[in-house]
Amino acid sequence: MKSDGLLIVISGPSGVGKGTVCAKLLAAETKLKLSVSDTTRKPREGEKNGINYSFITKEQFLANMKNDAYLEWAEVYGNFYGTPKAAVEDNITIGRDTLLEIDPQGALLVKEQYPDGIFIFILPPNFETLEHRLRGRNTDTEETIRKRLHLFQEEIKQIPMYDYIVVNDDIEDTVKKVKAILDAEHLRFEHTLVYADLLAEVDKL
Repeated sequence: MKSDGLLIVISGPSGVGKGTVCAKLLAAETKLKLSVSDTTRKPREGEKNGINYSFITKEQFLANMKNDAYLEWAEVYGNFYGTPKAAVEDNITIGRDTLLEIDPQGALLVKEQYPDGIFIFILPPNFETLEHRLRGRNTDTEETIRKRLHLFQEEIKQIPMYDYIVVNDDIEDTVKKVKAILDAEHLRFEHTLVYADLLAEVDKL
């Protein structure tokens, strides 16, 4: 027997390093599939269309919204982000673990639809480190950085809705902790049907 795939949601404030965590996790876990979000923002240096995000126009995004194509969507600093619903549902149905890297606002919407998902919040070791990382990216204006830091103060209030909290002080250690979470979740009673196969064999004796 085969169980459905796990839905893993990794979330956290902008600049915390969740993108790097997800990239390293995907490289280590070959059976894990990333759900590529749509966005109307411009690509950052090094980002590739269809890999980091699907970069689309605002008109395309609004049309998708009208057709109920997104599991969740949000407008952040004037740009739209959305998780295509069909791809996530198809992956889970065929037993493939699916990873979502989304902001806390989107995570709340996903949890309403998938309460059994695995929700992981990545935290910075402190506020100063988060600010340093945001400034070190050299991708945002001063106004945007201040908005992101202010938003973080609201986002941490949502932490109680998550299943796991991981502080990203060292990236390799953070990835190890997230991998350990996924290994443990695969061993949970409700996430494995191995016992059913064994029970079927026993019944034949």
